[in-house]
Amino acid sequence: MNRVRPDMDQRARGMGALWQGSLLSTASATQSSPAGSKRMQQDHSSVVGVVDDDSAVLDSFRFMLEVAGYRVATFGSAFDFLENASEPPACLILDQYMPDLTGLELVEHLRSVGSTMPILLITGLPSPEITVRAAELGIEGVIEKPPDEADILRFATTHL
Repeated sequence: MNRVRPDMDQRARGMGALWQGSLLSTASATQSSPAGSKRMQQDHSSVVGVVDDDSAVLDSFRFMLEVAGYRVATFGSAFDFLENASEPPACLILDQYMPDLTGLELVEHLRSVGSTMPILLITGLPSPEITVRAAELGIEGVIEKPPDEADILRFATTHL
């Protein structure tokens, strides 16, 4: 079973508390203000999140998705996402192999704080173990790098 590594566990919990807090405050604001909730849902539902430690991959995904008409938020690491994603994106495209936390470890953390965000996992080294664990975590798909542009756009279109 993939878990957040013991040396990273405390740090991930601290970072995730920030992100979990924004989820709770967003839910409270949505419930208390119908007009505000519509605005938040529009902002939230129009953003595709991309997490990858390779800046060239981030730039490529950003360009492809923005040309297709999507708003994109990019993050250079799992911790960058946890620290800086003030609102969860409508869906997340996530690299598996990154320093500090892998894509699966990030998803384990997100699921543990109640996130049901649709996620597409991208990996340069696919394996049956990754595919099985991804399915257990409710990840919608695992695709090999370099991904087909049509697969990325289909995922974004399905969830926006």
